[in-house]
Order: sequence, then structure tokens, then C-alpha cells
Amino acid sequence: MQVSVENTTALERRMSITVPAERIETAVNKRLQQTAQKAKIAGFRPGKVPMSEIKRRFGADARQDAVGDVIQASFYEAVVEQKLNPAGSPSIEPKSLEAGKDLEYVAVFEVFPEFTVAGFEGIEIERLSAEVADADLDNMLEILRKQNTRFEVADRAAQNEDQLNIDFVGKVDGEVFAGGSAKGTQLVLGSNRMIPGFEDGLVGAKAGEERVLNLTFPADYQNLDLAGKAAEFTVTVNSVSEPKLPELNEEFFAQFGIKETGIEGFRTEVRKNMERELRQAIKSKVKNQVMDGLLASNPIEVPKALLSNEVDRLRVQAVQQFGGNIKPDQLPAELFEEQAKRRVVLGLIVAEVVKQFDLKPDEDRVREMIQEMASAYQEPEQVVAWYYKNDQQLNEVRSVVLEEQVVDTVLQKAKVTDKAVSYEEAVKPAEAAQAD
Repeated sequence: MQVSVENTTALERRMSITVPAERIETAVNKRLQQTAQKAKIAGFRPGKVPMSEIKRRFGADARQDAVGDVIQASFYEAVVEQKLNPAGSPSIEPKSLEAGKDLEYVAVFEVFPEFTVAGFEGIEIERLSAEVADADLDNMLEILRKQNTRFEVADRAAQNEDQLNIDFVGKVDGEVFAGGSAKGTQLVLGSNRMIPGFEDGLVGAKAGEERVLNLTFPADYQNLDLAGKAAEFTVTVNSVSEPKLPELNEEFFAQFGIKETGIEGFRTEVRKNMERELRQAIKSKVKNQVMDGLLASNPIEVPKALLSNEVDRLRVQAVQQFGGNIKPDQLPAELFEEQAKRRVVLGLIVAEVVKQFDLKPDEDRVREMIQEMASAYQEPEQVVAWYYKNDQQLNEVRSVVLEEQVVDTVLQKAKVTDKAVSYEEAVKPAEAAQAD
């Protein structure tokens, strides 16, 4: 077998392969013999069909299948011989397929980029530290109460944070417009569900009262037919209900699966959850900074095949997440290209760090992570056992731990600054932190 390789781009390879005719003929004859053993032809007993008849009937198909098998096998033999690492399947260009002659074809494919991860010393990391203070805990309890707010009918004028049951009809240029009317709608004043001025216009209204609101749709309103237009809404208030926060009692605690522990027991459980969230938030922010630093200091070219596969994967995820009667390939690739490139590049860089530093998942950390996740459930022991009985889920945890070990490896050489902050600052999303 003769092999020659041409570098057409930084990652693309054009490999010319010549396979001796004897190998093709051997493969064809093997297929014909296999066919002869099971061929059922009228007038002949199974296995007794003359080879001349087998060749006449099945020779063309046998040659086609044999050529396909030889191309596949010889390609992988060639890439091993040339020490190449293909990224994706090759494009095959046949040159000579004539019977009795050497098989010649060209395989065009991309290879994984070869690089050494560097630049750890130039990566700057701000590592936050925080604690869950009593005030943070008190605030969280109030949030939990508000999330479980009940509304009770009140015989008074409506105030902000009250829930109104309303009927309304909206008109533009004197005509009722599509989607602008509803009956029995529940609306909390101050929620900003409706266009500006709608909720404000109902403050002070009582049950049974009708109000006419003259408003203007925002210029950037999602419905372009209504954007910037004046509208008249006739609103009937059916009822006014005031918010009632639940008491911190056994009934309330039971909603969260906590029984017979009292207020102190509940506070302890909530604090545990907050501390878990805090650890994850700090860890996530450090990891994002490390990954951003690795990307900036290690620019690499991405194989088109890997990028295309990742785009397809993100398309499928988007359809699964948002539903709808749409096929993944109907979503424009451009929507996902930037995210796909980041994921592919990071995947290559992380894999190279693992290789360079010969990292293996720390099984103690794997167990700690599983126990941490399990602690959020009522029967953590069963959750831990489930992970260790399911190889796929266990390997996913191992992958996460390996990523954390990559982060730790970078942190050993990066410029790390520790900063003490409040709980709220530590857990809020990074985007929000940057916007301030």
C-alpha cells in the first residue's frame, strides 16, 4: 500500500492511497464465497451453485462492497502509519476503481490541532470568599415566605402587591385588537406584567369598579403592529385580594420536607442549602475565569467537523428545551456557532491539560461531590448508592471532578487574588456583578 500526505491547510490533510489489485481481488473472492454458501437459486442445491453463476449474478455487488470495505480499512491503516489523528469522517474521492488494477483514491479530512497548553502564569483570577450571615439567613426566610404568599379577598381599595381579578378590553384606533382582551385574569399590582401605566392605573380601584386607561405601547414592544401606538383599555375589577405571608410554623416547614424540627431546625436546613449554593457559586466563578484565561492564552484553530457536530448538538438541546414542532436542522447554525466554538476549543484545551499533566479523576473527590449532591435529598444514602450503580452518571461526575482538577492545576500557577465579599455578592450571577 502506498500513501502520500499533503497539508492543504493548517488542519486539512489530503491523503492519496494506492491499494494493490491483489487485495481487492482477495476481498471480492471472499465475499463471493460467502454468498455462494447461502445463495438460493432455482435449480441448484444450497451451497452447490457454480462459482461462474455466483460471479454472474453477484459479482458487481460483491466488488462494490469489497471496495468499500477495503477503502475503510486501508484509510485507518494509513492514518495510523502516518501518525495522524482525524477529526471527523473523511471525504473520499475515487481515482481508479477498474477491476484488475490497483485501487487509487484520495481521502480529505481534518486532524485535531497539535498544541501545548501554556500561559498559566498570565491568567488573573479573583477568588471570592463569603459566609452566610444571620442577616442573609433572615432575608432568605422572608424570600421563602413571599414565594409562598397566599391572597385573601379584601374589602378595600387596591394597593401595590395586591392581586386583582380583572376583565379588560383593549382598543387601538377604536377597534378591539387581537390578544388585547381577557376575562378573569389574575394580576399582581407592581409585577410589571402589563405595559407601563396599566397596573399603576388600577391602584385605588375597588371590586366592582370600572376604569378606562389611556396608555401607549412601548416603542420596542414585541408586537410591531402595536409598538408605539396609543391604546384604550376598559378594565373591570372583579375582586381585590391582599397578600398574606405564611407563618414560620410546622405547616410551613412541612412544605420543604422538614418535620418536627421547629424554627431552629428549619433555619439549620436553610443555612445548609445556602452554604451549598455559596460553595457552588464561588467554584463556578473561579472556573469561568480559568476557562476564559485558557481561551485567551491558547488560541487554536477548530476542526470544522467538530464545530458542526457541536452546533448540531446545541440545536437538539434547544429543541428539547423549548419544544415546539420544529426539527433541529431548521434552526440557523449561526445562532449556535459562537457557543459551539467556545465549547469545542475548551474541550480540546482541557483534554490537553489532562494529557500534559497526566491527570486522573480523584475518586475521593468524586465521592465527596456525590455526597454533596445527595445531601439535598431526604435519603442521601440511597442517592449515593444509585450513582455507584449507574456507570454513565458516575462517569459524568468523574468528568466534572477532572475539570475541577484542571482548574486546580491552573490555579497553582495563575495570579490569584482573594477577595472577601458578602453572601449576596458571591452568589449573584457574574454578568450582574460586571454590570454594577
